Amino acid sequence: MQEKRDIFDRMMALPLLNIFEPFYKKNKEVLLYLFFGGLTFIVSIVTYAVFNVSMGINELIANVMSWVLAVLFAFATNRVWVFQAPTHTITEFLRQMLSFFGGRVVTLVIEEIILLIFITWLGFNSMVVKVIAQVIVIVLNYVISKFFVFSEKK
Repeated sequence: MQEKRDIFDRMMALPLLNIFEPFYKKNKEVLLYLFFGGLTFIVSIVTYAVFNVSMGINELIANVMSWVLAVLFAFATNRVWVFQAPTHTITEFLRQMLSFFGGRVVTLVIEEIILLIFITWLGFNSMVVKVIAQVIVIVLNYVISKFFVFSEKK
């Protein structure tokens, strides 16, 4: 029986890329999290810039709006490609989704506090603070996803 290979496994088997395949296989989860975390970072930063900088929406409200879009993107990519955590029932799916969003709410609160202190109260540049806050959030989100949301229950 042939093992199921996703698009990233097939890409690493291509000529020129296949020299990286052993490293990829050994570190697949972290590499995919960095890739999709990077894309989620871009979704978050770009949508925040549109809401806050372009449209003039308050930084805390703009952050929540960008958070919604980024978390929807992150949930789909994390469950399918990063942690490969399919569910078999609607109950399993809802439990997984609620725990994912619950973990993200925790980091949203942390991010909102960072923005409140450094942008609203201290007047630092909105985009600089948002980028720094996102780096902190990405690390925390990986830990939450790895150990609480997509962990295999023994």
